[in-house]
Amino acid sequence: MRRWLYVFSLLLLLTAVLPAQAAPQRVDTWYEIFPRSFRDSDGDGIGDLRGVTEKLDYIRGMGYTAIWLMPVMESPSYHKYDVTDYLAIDEEYGTMEDLRELTDACHTADMRLILDLPINHTSTQHPWFTAACDALREGRTEDPSLDRYVFRQEAGSAMAQLEETGWYYEEQFAGGGMPDLNLDSEAVREEITAILDFYLCDVGVDGFRLDAVTSYYAGDKDKNIAFLAWLKETCEALKPGSFLVGECWKGLGDIADYYASGVDTFFLFPVSQAEGSICQTLRARKPGAAFVTMMDKLYDALPDRLWAPFLANHDTGRAIGSLQARQNLPKAKFAEAVLQLMGGASFTYYGEEIGMVGAGADPNKRLPMLWGDGTETELPPGTDRVEYAYPSVAEQEADPASLLNYCRRINALRAEHPEIAAGANRWIVTEDFAVVFERSTAEGTCLVAMNFSPKQEQTVTLAGLYAVTGEAETGGETVRIEQRDSQTLLSLPPYAVCVLRAE
Repeated sequence: MRRWLYVFSLLLLLTAVLPAQAAPQRVDTWYEIFPRSFRDSDGDGIGDLRGVTEKLDYIRGMGYTAIWLMPVMESPSYHKYDVTDYLAIDEEYGTMEDLRELTDACHTADMRLILDLPINHTSTQHPWFTAACDALREGRTEDPSLDRYVFRQEAGSAMAQLEETGWYYEEQFAGGGMPDLNLDSEAVREEITAILDFYLCDVGVDGFRLDAVTSYYAGDKDKNIAFLAWLKETCEALKPGSFLVGECWKGLGDIADYYASGVDTFFLFPVSQAEGSICQTLRARKPGAAFVTMMDKLYDALPDRLWAPFLANHDTGRAIGSLQARQNLPKAKFAEAVLQLMGGASFTYYGEEIGMVGAGADPNKRLPMLWGDGTETELPPGTDRVEYAYPSVAEQEADPASLLNYCRRINALRAEHPEIAAGANRWIVTEDFAVVFERSTAEGTCLVAMNFSPKQEQTVTLAGLYAVTGEAETGGETVRIEQRDSQTLLSLPPYAVCVLRAE
């Protein structure tokens, strides 16, 4: 069965790359979790899968409808992107039964769950690699195990030497003990198919986050896209509706090209991080106009595509630092509003909803979730700076004006008006600071009004009579609305957002 799937999919790729997929009907609000730092359920100081299950009510109550788990498979590292067994859960995180229970609990809560799938490379400790290395050291150069990796007898870019031999192996992520798989190998593709089958059909997860998709075939975009098309086709054959999101750390042009694979969506790196367009928009002299420019670029580059915007993730500096908002709560809140109301399948990194901080070395970006109940986890190995700019979850839960409660209200707005995430866009007001846009689907239409000014109230006039159906403000003032002569006058306090419908 596995070989048949591989041959059938390969024949499809020889004729054409998969056509672009329409955006799925369900557009989720995603929550990314580094299990090691999220929640410790057994007191050993290491976060685990049961800890995630214990906090499922918190995640769902915040308005997040789907979870992306960073790697949970057996691995010798703290980050677990170097896998030694794809069909086993790392014992630090628990058992396969724990993953099944978490998956079932997500589905009971009407949430989706995807797993991080690092298949560009394995660990040097993976049995596939150790068997290949043994073959080379023993002079068995025709051994079938060698086909799983890329071996050469000459040095070169991204090639690491195999000790005590004249052989080199490809390693795009140098120094991490992560040799690259030969993704042209039929044996490797059969193994990948078995991995997909196990997690999608046996465990029941809903899809995968695809790590480092531009490194599958370094420097060869066409082959990367073709391989992604094979992955998508294989997942669909195994479990229709599987959700795939790819890490394509490139500009908008390249990201647009990668959608030809049929993968559901790719992270919008150009809008994230300190130099991304969300932060640039909030730093602009005319931020409302800058927001419109940003959005138009996205619509031009990715028409009819499902976007995956985010502010930060496990590889980037956290949003609070990027925004320079350690002491600027209104700005931190408004950035969350921009993320959740711009459209697409938004992704929030755990702890962003309480304003966690982290930059520099990767472990600094993966600090323990600050629950405030005495159950924080151990620091990731290699952490050299610990900072928490805002209070714990427990403290923010009790404060109606907190960032956490603001994020909850913004997510509720997004859920109440699904056309915000998936609807067609039309600009109504585009001023230097005030922006109003319409979002429409066959099921409904709404207006979203935003004041990008941190200090000045903005008043806009809308043709027609509208009512505010939901609002989220930052400074204690609420949106004011007045109707006269078939017009609606809307007064927006600084950094205010609201959603309206026609009366």
